Amino acid sequence: MTPLPWKLIDDIAIWTQNWSWVPIPARGKISQVDTVCTLCPGACGITVKKVGDRVVKIEGREGYPVNQGVICPLGMAGQQILYNEGIRWKAPMKSVGERGSNRWKEISWKEAMDTVSARIRGLRESGNPGKLAAIDGNQSRSSMAGLIKRLLNAVGSPNYITLPGHEDTNAMAQLLMQGSVGPMALDLENSDFVLSFGCGLLDGWGAPGRMLNTWREWVSGSPKDRTFLIQVDPMASDTAMKAGLWVAPFPGTEAALALGIAHVLVKEKLYHNDFIENHAFGFEEFSKLVLENYAPSAVENITGVERGLISRVARMFAGAQAPIAIAGRGKGDLPGSLYEQMAVHALNALQGRINKRGGVLAADPIPFSEWPEVERDSVAREGLDKARIDGAATPRYPFAGSLIHRFSESISSGSPIDTLLISSANPIHTLPDSRSLAESLKAVPFIVSLSPFMDETSLMADMILPDHTHLEKMTDIVWPTGLQYPLYALSRPVVRPLYNTRHSGDVIIELAKKVGGSVASSFQWESFEEAIKQRAKGLFDSGMGESSLGESVPVWKRLEKATGPGRAARSFSSMWEELKASGCWYVPSHSFGRWPEVFKTPTGKFEFYSSSIHAALQGGLKGGSLDDRLSELGIGVRGDAVYMPHYEETGSGADREGYPLVLFPIEFINLASGWIANPPFLNKTLFDYQLKAGDLFVEMNPKTADRYGLSEGSRVILRSTRGELRARIHLFNGAMPGVVFIPVGLGHTAYDRYLKGKGVNPYEIIEGVEDPLSGQPLWWNTRITVIKA
Repeated sequence: MTPLPWKLIDDIAIWTQNWSWVPIPARGKISQVDTVCTLCPGACGITVKKVGDRVVKIEGREGYPVNQGVICPLGMAGQQILYNEGIRWKAPMKSVGERGSNRWKEISWKEAMDTVSARIRGLRESGNPGKLAAIDGNQSRSSMAGLIKRLLNAVGSPNYITLPGHEDTNAMAQLLMQGSVGPMALDLENSDFVLSFGCGLLDGWGAPGRMLNTWREWVSGSPKDRTFLIQVDPMASDTAMKAGLWVAPFPGTEAALALGIAHVLVKEKLYHNDFIENHAFGFEEFSKLVLENYAPSAVENITGVERGLISRVARMFAGAQAPIAIAGRGKGDLPGSLYEQMAVHALNALQGRINKRGGVLAADPIPFSEWPEVERDSVAREGLDKARIDGAATPRYPFAGSLIHRFSESISSGSPIDTLLISSANPIHTLPDSRSLAESLKAVPFIVSLSPFMDETSLMADMILPDHTHLEKMTDIVWPTGLQYPLYALSRPVVRPLYNTRHSGDVIIELAKKVGGSVASSFQWESFEEAIKQRAKGLFDSGMGESSLGESVPVWKRLEKATGPGRAARSFSSMWEELKASGCWYVPSHSFGRWPEVFKTPTGKFEFYSSSIHAALQGGLKGGSLDDRLSELGIGVRGDAVYMPHYEETGSGADREGYPLVLFPIEFINLASGWIANPPFLNKTLFDYQLKAGDLFVEMNPKTADRYGLSEGSRVILRSTRGELRARIHLFNGAMPGVVFIPVGLGHTAYDRYLKGKGVNPYEIIEGVEDPLSGQPLWWNTRITVIKA
């Protein structure tokens, strides 16, 4: 009964706290800093809590327009990205071994900058500025992306390569059907009926904090006031399981399903007469197309969705007061089919849901001040006159701005790239057919990575110029993905940089100055903040917008009621300080309707029949036949259908007998699947049937598993024409038979012990079949076979 043993245990426990390796809670003044999370283009407001100088917690920021205090798991785990020293570069580094050997020597910033600038200067002096290229993963509208593109323009290289995403597909569809170049603005909060073709609204799509908050709005209140969600998805994802109705078509047939719904709307005259008669072009041709080719019975054979359900969905969509149809698989990190996006958007047009409350809003670009024109000398002008290495924006790919898979193929076939800059991207891990990309990069003589992380791509570099992490720097996001009103988000540093790193914006500016000549003259700023500030001056000059917070009513509720474009600050200086403190500038109003004004197409109307596609295809013939041109583009249909939304079967070239199953990547909100690797916190949130030790589980329908003699936990080999992976089986009745669903975001071969060797990377064996017309690589149609291990 003596208490001595318990006393000894207590004393030992206290004594162990003196061990140097035992974590000790920070001590110091408790404070908090409001800023913006820039780990994805969602731009959610966050509140960072600190003890002394150490970040101890990240929460959603109450009252921030985008997310209203809600934040995703990745945003909450942001401090692990900051403090995990095992994944971060701590100073400029130079490779001293074979590429990929992970042997490095720390160097000074002066040596690093002198080496890179001298190499770029040498390319210009030899008349080969096009041998410089950049792969940029920053948001395309951001100031950081603008600086990198500006550097290449000033040097004289057309080879500025961006990573593909569904925003690119959205932009192309909007350009072809509406003639506008602004972002696609989706008024989801004010919609009463959402028809989602694959968008993982609760799985990390768009601005995750916004979507979680939007879901809360949709399901609150009385049943008659709730928003009804139909999720089109081949698997019962989290979004599908919470939807009012789940529709499961075969992967890649969503365009046919959308056109089957359009067939019912047209046949039963369930469309908006005024819009169709006065503000639409090509409806007669489009209606003929869908009536002749996309009857529900025919679409059932293509998609596997029962014809009665197709008709039911169409009538529900037509009967709603404020419906909206949206497209974009998973989180929207990878591009989709252009014709599919057009087919889904056509449903909005049939109901007159363009620039209507709760619909797809017409958006003009945010009114920034333009930076001064780039000064181009004769070397730059000659270099920019040459064709891009990836073939984008040519007659072969008329609507593509960048094609990284073609860039990779060109390097492999001998196209000369001497120096490659890589910023905010890990393409070796995040793109389809990643093994081929890794092989092609071996042919580039000199690679410079601006990554703060020891990721797969930076380990292939010859020199590291490490960036700060998101909590150590100022950066911006221009119009978060899908948001229905203009918003400019600006983050600010919440801690001093932990290591000898530099802001990539400052690095680009200094590189330009060191290259000298007209390149240096094109970069007048002393710092990245100065460049951002000059750009933001246009926000003040526009006389629009607000940069202060405090309004209790969410912006989406104020859009129609607002009497003007917002309250402008008295001076730019005061607005700039307000902007840095609030983290945003936004316009809390919208002018709905205005159909005669919003369409910038050649016809001045919404185009079911795209004049731009017609002009591009006919204009690129150059004496050849249209049939040959369409075959080159991979377009299978002929006649008027070419210029309108239609279904194209874009399957793998693999033999279906040898590869009878389809591999379909899936994404989770608690598993980072982009450039940023999953923090260890989030690995702990994965279930044992998703990741166990180092084994990744793929989801398979029990009927499919029976055909291969598999059971729960069986070890298998997944084999495609690109290679093979090892995984384990999780049986799930919500998985479509004949399809294997594999999580994306694991399988790292870099970083530290918490990430390396956990699971497998499906992109290693995914083919990336080219989408007709857009040229972007599609990622959901790889055929595989499964072998019991």
